[in-house]
Amino acid sequence: MELYYILAIIDRSRVKELQDICDELELSVVLTKLGKGTATSEHLLLYDLQQTEKAVIGTIVTQSSMKQLMKAAKWKMYIDIPGNGIMMAIPIKSVNGGKNLAYFTDGQDLGGTVPDMNFKNELIVVILNEGHADMVMDAARSVGATGGTILHAKGTGGHKAEKFFGVSLAQEKDMIYILAPSNNKSNIMKAINQNCGTDTPAGAICFSLPVSEVAGLRRLDDEA
Repeated sequence: MELYYILAIIDRSRVKELQDICDELELSVVLTKLGKGTATSEHLLLYDLQQTEKAVIGTIVTQSSMKQLMKAAKWKMYIDIPGNGIMMAIPIKSVNGGKNLAYFTDGQDLGGTVPDMNFKNELIVVILNEGHADMVMDAARSVGATGGTILHAKGTGGHKAEKFFGVSLAQEKDMIYILAPSNNKSNIMKAINQNCGTDTPAGAICFSLPVSEVAGLRRLDDEA
């Protein structure tokens, strides 16, 4: 089985463009969330950009659909040019049940292949207390992170899970997505843990996900 979770981070004004592409490819599941970028003023000036509100769009695709979606986003949205967004493919290890699998794939033949496990990039996901995103991003940038995207969330821990390593799960939260080269992922996560961990006001915890393909970070692609 070869399935991917596509995660795209784009300006909110361009959501319909990407949704139209997904409709053309008949993708079954498309979820849209709202976020904001964390690029520094120096990074924005470098590319002559403006800080904008972001949308985070997710969809589950087969390998062939992933290739088509990446290609269409590059051709129609120029997503491989800095400032037009980021799109990444995260391999899915399992799906619970044949009916769910059929729903996600719309009956397409997945063959017997598995995703390539040699990853050049990884997505770092940080869960932190609301209002401390700058603290986390400062720690990440100190070891080479170039930027991230903030999402607002809310913990849903039950009464017995109100505390997890000192982090309250039932309060307003922020989430940060940071796309980084695999060879620098550990440095970034270590810096976040040391400077913004569970014993700090940020109360940050983080984990990483493998990224099979990425568009929109040409500098990372060139360095890899």
